[in-house]
Amino acid sequence: MNYAKDLIQLNNKKRKQLTKENLKYYENILVYIRLSYSKNEQETEEILSDLLNHLLEAQAEGKTAEEVFGDEPKQYADEIIGELPGMLTKKRTLFITMFILYFLATYTISSGAFVLILYYVFNLGELIREIYIGSVLIQTLILVPITLFLGYILIQYIRWSCFKQINKVAEFLLLGISGIVSFGMYRAVFYFVPKFSPIVEMPIYATLPLGIILFLAAHMTRRVI
Repeated sequence: MNYAKDLIQLNNKKRKQLTKENLKYYENILVYIRLSYSKNEQETEEILSDLLNHLLEAQAEGKTAEEVFGDEPKQYADEIIGELPGMLTKKRTLFITMFILYFLATYTISSGAFVLILYYVFNLGELIREIYIGSVLIQTLILVPITLFLGYILIQYIRWSCFKQINKVAEFLLLGISGIVSFGMYRAVFYFVPKFSPIVEMPIYATLPLGIILFLAAHMTRRVI
């Protein structure tokens, strides 16, 4: 039994009892605290559950979230985070491993599906891919830290935006530009890394089960965390 995951499910059900204003206030705190990923998950979910129970009790008495927790939710959340114990090194390693496996699974499945679509829909490409092992290893060693960095930036942006009123148009443009820049970084890696042997020929169909295996490995790692 995973106590932290049980608390998350219970939290999801209880939050439906909050008013619209209290729900928005609480969910901003919840997202902000949960995304301080270096903290112990069980302790984090326990404190979030306590906060929710306290807010529900106050709401039944006609009080708002601001009256209960104050009008500086970010400062209040930072104080809570400062008191939470850190995530164990083993769990942190498993978390990073899970992220890498999900990335490799997503890349493997999406690239294989893209080639199949090109071949069967547009009659382009071939069903046998020449894989340069050396190039793939170098590309992976470059892309993994880039992906981790981009994930870190995204998390920091979400945490920053929790307690701010963001213009939706500006946010859409910012995310669009960020997506284009990220795509350009990935393409640059594939373009500039030279091809060098050994070479292995692999049917495109083999990339799909390989991706599924990587996805299952990531899912199993997630269950262990």
